Amino acid sequence: MSTVLNRFKPHKLIVFSRDEQKQYQMARRFDDRNHPCMRYFIGDVRDVDRLEMAMRDVDIVVHAAALKHVPAAEYNPFECIMTNIHGAENVVKASLRTQVQRVVALSTDKAASPINLYGASKLASDKIFVAANNLSGGDGARFSVVRYGNVLGSRGSVLPLFRSLKASGADHLPITDPRMTRFWITLEQGVAFVLSSLSMMKGGEIFVPKIASSLVTDLASVVAPDLPIRNVGIRIGEKLHEVMITEDDARATLELDDRFIICPGYDNWSSEAYQEISARKVGEGFRYASNQNSDVLNADALGALVALSDTHYSA
Repeated sequence: MSTVLNRFKPHKLIVFSRDEQKQYQMARRFDDRNHPCMRYFIGDVRDVDRLEMAMRDVDIVVHAAALKHVPAAEYNPFECIMTNIHGAENVVKASLRTQVQRVVALSTDKAASPINLYGASKLASDKIFVAANNLSGGDGARFSVVRYGNVLGSRGSVLPLFRSLKASGADHLPITDPRMTRFWITLEQGVAFVLSSLSMMKGGEIFVPKIASSLVTDLASVVAPDLPIRNVGIRIGEKLHEVMITEDDARATLELDDRFIICPGYDNWSSEAYQEISARKVGEGFRYASNQNSDVLNADALGALVALSDTHYSA
């Protein structure tokens, strides 16, 4: 929110969510006097009528709503599908009916080759937003997707868990498997990537940033170097390594210096604009996975990234 307010001068900046407490806290921070463009709508992506009301005279939509907790999605599959799949459908319908210009949906690494319901529902959501470009017409809304890894310090991230255990006097940190690797991105990096993708999107792309990865055990060592690590076993629906681009997606993937672009498969889409900015096809059999990443964080770099995430969340 602060990034958008600092970099741009929006006529209206609307927060749409069902979390009234978070909206109250946000309204206190971004008050009417200093930020008169701010609007706060209580609503749910399951309610298409409320979405349409909130989207009137809106040019750009960033769709971030999802049920993200893997075990909770497995235990409550209907609720996961209602929010993550039908909610995506509702955002598309409301955007088309209110003549929104650009829509970016936030995805997850778990949508590539999913093995749990959360990942499968986000894959379905990605497909909905890519296909929505076929419904909008030549001069209608454009829809794209941004897919990235674990946001350090965010709600549900392993980083707050490790810190909470350390603060509570735990005698160890639980690790599901010592071989486990993950992609990491800070919230600030994620916001910047979404904004840059909005500026270059044509519609139908899935944008994937080039970001760093590490062993989860290395993160645990940075957070609590004095605590031993206990292997508790991998959970059902949990991957050993995360993949953001599969070998099958690679055939439709372009590479820029800072990102990959998975191109849509429909006939009227052209990659010519990206070729003009030196986009190149990735090699046959390319796979972008956290355990095969060329950008691996050592302890010092991981500590710096954690500190960077701390700065953002405490701001």
